[in-house]
Amino acid sequence: MLDKALEYAHQNQEQFLSQLKEFLAIPTISTLDERKPDMQRGAEWVAAQLLSLQMDNVQIMPTGGHPVVFAEWLGAGKSAPTVMIYGHYDVQPVDPIELWTSDPFDATVSGERSEYLYARGASDMKGQVMASLKAVEAIRKAGDLPVNLKWLIEGEEEIGSAHLEQFVKDHKEMLACDLCLNPDAGMIAPDKPTVTTGLRGLAYFELRVYGPSKDLHSGLFGGTIHNPAQALIELIAGMHDKNGKVTLPGFYDKVRKLSKQERADFARLPTSNKELIAMTGVPALWGEPQFIPAERVGARPTLEVNGLLSGFTGQGSKTVLPAWAMAKISCRLVPDQDPDEVVKQMKKYLKEHARKTIKWELVNLHNAGAALVDSDSLGVQALSKALQSVWGRKPYFKREGGSIGAVMHLQKHLGAESVLTGFGLPDDNVHSPNERLHLPTWYKGIDAVIHFFYNF
Repeated sequence: MLDKALEYAHQNQEQFLSQLKEFLAIPTISTLDERKPDMQRGAEWVAAQLLSLQMDNVQIMPTGGHPVVFAEWLGAGKSAPTVMIYGHYDVQPVDPIELWTSDPFDATVSGERSEYLYARGASDMKGQVMASLKAVEAIRKAGDLPVNLKWLIEGEEEIGSAHLEQFVKDHKEMLACDLCLNPDAGMIAPDKPTVTTGLRGLAYFELRVYGPSKDLHSGLFGGTIHNPAQALIELIAGMHDKNGKVTLPGFYDKVRKLSKQERADFARLPTSNKELIAMTGVPALWGEPQFIPAERVGARPTLEVNGLLSGFTGQGSKTVLPAWAMAKISCRLVPDQDPDEVVKQMKKYLKEHARKTIKWELVNLHNAGAALVDSDSLGVQALSKALQSVWGRKPYFKREGGSIGAVMHLQKHLGAESVLTGFGLPDDNVHSPNERLHLPTWYKGIDAVIHFFYNF
């Protein structure tokens, strides 16, 4: 059965790629209201794929925002385990569009030996959803699935899975499973198969600073009115000390210390400082000097400015003193940190440091808890064996710097642990212009998912 499934996958790579391009052509940008019809189209496309796999009970289910796609196949019987595949069909905005070298929703194959597929969502995570769909298709062509299967494909991951937790709570019986396969993580490099054993949590804010009731003439009022843009910059600058440590009061109180073994595991990861500099294009790395980059990303909390907006930003000059300024700020959190407590810490910092010359408002847009995965669990071992079978080497175990809210929701409300994998690479330009997917790695990923199901 395994050999037949793998043979089918290898013979149909061109078809798989063509269907992925169809999926990528739907601009499912969940954060933009004008893309709501496209979000519905994206959900319908996923549902059609599940129907073609002869899944049962295929549904496009409403939430308070974008719909969830659900399906199941329970033909393996009550004695067989039930695996849920999680994924999301929404993608990030494409801005700044002028930096794309091709249409972000017209997937283009290019690069040396045509190895890369460029499109928004190619790596994060339509490519990963398709790898799962096509792995199951290959198994179905070879015979019955060796496990029971459920699908939970949401449309709001890129905006914090705002309605997913309530959906999971409302449908516990329908979603009940023994394990969740979540391919929304990634690999260290094309030749370095990777199992993700941890995810950071998230607290995401919008900080708004207000000054005068309207924009003012900077010549007439500059120097006597505190500029909200300057005030915002001052507040943000004070959120780190000179060594990159976050200064919110109590921010590190619950941060779990790394054991000697954990630090040794981080030190064994193969990505070097030189590779990181080459990958990102920065002149030098930055951050807490007592931790190596892998620890800063996987096991230390952070505070990052994701966007700034204020005043006149058009072509030419306009000498205004802006009435307001806004920043988007995210805190990546580690085990034992509570997002709700971080919200309180941010508010306390602002109360202590904001001057009386301005007013401020803090909006908490979404939160997610951190997660750790047991590397000795049956699911992780089945995945590890699968990766080793395909890549011919033992996988690396790493903690991922990103956040996936679904992992905590499924664990909390269903008691289901997640196995985290994925076949995107660090230089895939995820969330940036010219997002891409390394096709040789993607094809191997399909094989690995096939192996995983037979192993489990």
